[in-house]
Amino acid sequence: MSNKSKHILVIRLSAMGDVAMTVPVLRALTRQYPELKLTVLTRAFFAPFFRDIKNVTVFPADLKGKHKGVFGLYKLARELNKQNQFYAIADLHCVLRSKILKKFIWCKRFVSIDKGRKEKKALTSGRIFKQLTTTHQRYVDVFQTFGFQLDLSNPSFPPKSAFSTNILALLGNDSRKKIGIAPFAAHKSKEYPLDLMKEVVEQLSKDYKVILFGGGNEEIAILNKIEATFENTINIAGKLSLEEELDLISNLSVMLSMDSGNAHIAAMLGIKVVTIWGVTHPFAGFAPFNQPADYALLSNREKYPRVPTSVYGNKYPTGYEDASGSILPEIIIEKIKSIA
Repeated sequence: MSNKSKHILVIRLSAMGDVAMTVPVLRALTRQYPELKLTVLTRAFFAPFFRDIKNVTVFPADLKGKHKGVFGLYKLARELNKQNQFYAIADLHCVLRSKILKKFIWCKRFVSIDKGRKEKKALTSGRIFKQLTTTHQRYVDVFQTFGFQLDLSNPSFPPKSAFSTNILALLGNDSRKKIGIAPFAAHKSKEYPLDLMKEVVEQLSKDYKVILFGGGNEEIAILNKIEATFENTINIAGKLSLEEELDLISNLSVMLSMDSGNAHIAAMLGIKVVTIWGVTHPFAGFAPFNQPADYALLSNREKYPRVPTSVYGNKYPTGYEDASGSILPEIIIEKIKSIA
C-alpha cells in the first residue's frame, strides 16, 4: 500500500492532558507526511483540539453510552470497520479498552505505546533520578515503528484565533498582555497553595490582564472570589465553550499552570507555559511540549527528598501535600515577567 492510500487509526481516549499531548505529534506527522490520513478515536469533547490539523478527522467514542463495556466496544469496532480500512492502528492509550478494540478491528498492524512503567516506578521509588523518555517521544516511537520518522525540533503552531463576541464581552477593551492562570489539578498535591497563588495574582494583575481558568462549581466559586478581590482579573471558568477557551488561550502571552491539562493545551497552541510542580516532576516525561526546562518551577527536593512521589500526584507521604509551597511567589512572578 502506498503512502498516498495509508490511513492510520490513532487511539487516545483520555485524559484531557494526554489527548492534548498528542496534538503536536500529529501536527508534525501530517506536516511531514501530507499523504497520510488520520482518524483519531477519542471522546467527542476533545474534537476541537484537532481542528487546525489537515487530514485528521475525529471519530467520537461514547464510552459512557453506546460504546460502554465489551459489547459497546464491539459495536464501536463494527462502526469503524464499516467506514474505514486502516493501514495501521497507533494505540497511544494502551489500556484494557484499546486492547479489546484490537481484537475487533480489522487491521494487522497494531502498535501500542510503551509507557515505561518500570522506569517510572524506579523514578518514584527513588532508585533513579533522571530524565525519562518524554510522553511526546513515546508517541513518536509508535509512528516510527510503522516507518514514519518524525522530527519535533521545528514545530509549527496555529495562528492566534479571533475572539468571539462572547470573549470580547468578558475581557472588555484592554490592550495589556494576557496572563492565563490555571491553579487547579486533579490532585491537591499538585496545586500551589491558594494563599500563595493569590499573592501571584495580586502582583501580576498590576501589569497584566490576568485570566483565570478552571471548572466545576467548587473551583468556579474560588475563582469568583479571586476575581472580585483583584483588579484586571477575569474568571472565565464555566463561561466559554472549549473552542472559545482555545481561542482565548491562543492569545495569551504566558500560561501559568500546575502539572495539569491546561499546561498541555497551552503548549499545543505554541504558548509559553510556566509550570509549578509539587510531588510530581518533569523527569517522568509529562512536561508540556517545546518548553525550556527553566519554565518548570520545581519544589525543593532538599526539603522534600522523595519527590517525585508518584507519576500522577495521587500518592505521597504525609507532609508532602504542600510541597509546591516551597516555591516562593516571587520566583513565579519573576519568571513570568521575564518571558511575557
